[in-house]
Amino acid sequence: MMHTTGFPARPNERAVNTGCCIVGGGPAGMMLGYLLGRAGIEVLVLEKHADFLRDFRGDTVHPSTLQIMDELGLLDEFLERPHQKITHLQGQFGGITLRIADLGRLRTKARFVAFMPQWEFLNFLLEQGARFPNLTVLRNTEAVDLLHDGDIISGVVARTSDGVRTISADLTVGCDGRHSIMRERAGLAVEDIGAPIDVLWFRVGKSGEAVDPALLHAEAGKLLVTIDRGAYWQCAYVIPKGSTEALKSRGLDAFRNDIVGMIPGLADHIGDVTGWDDVKLLTVAIDRLKQWARPGLLCIGDAAHAMSPVGGVGINLAIQDAVATANLLAEKLRRGRPGERDLAAVQARRLFPAKVIQAVQVQIQNRVINPALRGGELKVPAVIRLIDAVPWLQGWTAQLIGMGVRPEHVRSPEAADAQA
Repeated sequence: MMHTTGFPARPNERAVNTGCCIVGGGPAGMMLGYLLGRAGIEVLVLEKHADFLRDFRGDTVHPSTLQIMDELGLLDEFLERPHQKITHLQGQFGGITLRIADLGRLRTKARFVAFMPQWEFLNFLLEQGARFPNLTVLRNTEAVDLLHDGDIISGVVARTSDGVRTISADLTVGCDGRHSIMRERAGLAVEDIGAPIDVLWFRVGKSGEAVDPALLHAEAGKLLVTIDRGAYWQCAYVIPKGSTEALKSRGLDAFRNDIVGMIPGLADHIGDVTGWDDVKLLTVAIDRLKQWARPGLLCIGDAAHAMSPVGGVGINLAIQDAVATANLLAEKLRRGRPGERDLAAVQARRLFPAKVIQAVQVQIQNRVINPALRGGELKVPAVIRLIDAVPWLQGWTAQLIGMGVRPEHVRSPEAADAQA
């Protein structure tokens, strides 16, 4: 018998059936929707917002994702969207600038990181997926509960502007981020790895004065990341977890002076930060599910493994999850509901990369970020000095950051009508 896990009575309810229901229209959800639509699977993507025009914090498109776009024949058109490129990753430690990675050493077509607003990325996938008649993206549609048929999760209950929909699906995929409703409703246990930092996110306009091209700026007790977004600098000020109110108590002027003290070139436009409403708090988490699936349900991306912003790898790891999911499950979905072993295969494929990247992020927190935030004498970690001194090591770090661990390639089928 089909039932929900506690959602109240639903007036104006409408029933929908589909092969795969994807909850969340972020990078993992939109990429998986595109790939399954391309494979001829009936698929619904549910996005709770009306559009993608929000202040996303993850705008880094790494070479691994650009490689996927190339394999889909979309790269050239994708790069017509507004973006900035960087080929070297550098860090400024006090007065010393050191190179951390050289993406030019990668053996792939796109040897750079593209900084592109995430809404551009998502709208691109939406527009490209419009040619697949079996792919539907429902916006203003928020999944709020799961449907059950005995022990099997058989779909979702979704709230819309004109009532409630029950969506029955052979497979439900939770792509709804680190605060996933799907994993909560399914009772999937979360392992907290720990992140002792938070990030304050804000924008500062650009002026004619040069700003050091380093992404990372570290001084004793302070750490700032700047991303060149063309018309402005996207800034991330790293703070110890839970210290937001103490920082605010010093006043906005003190905060702005700290920023300009680190990068004098931002002085002309630091007034763009007019109040604390212009400074957004990103609460950093590193965690992962112990089990990514239950019968009828799979979680991927941040819903399965929340990443620190260190390295900007979260989007790209989520997209790799989506590619692997389509590779492993598209043919299964043609025949109906994938079995438990089929869903477990996705976790088996993608858990190792998630664990490795999270372990690296924890090491960077412990060896680079925490010592910098504690104040006192700023010491450049020996490993960073070594990487700067040995160019081939910069290729190794570029591989880790740019391509990740166990990079995926598109092997999911393409339906005949998708080729027309």
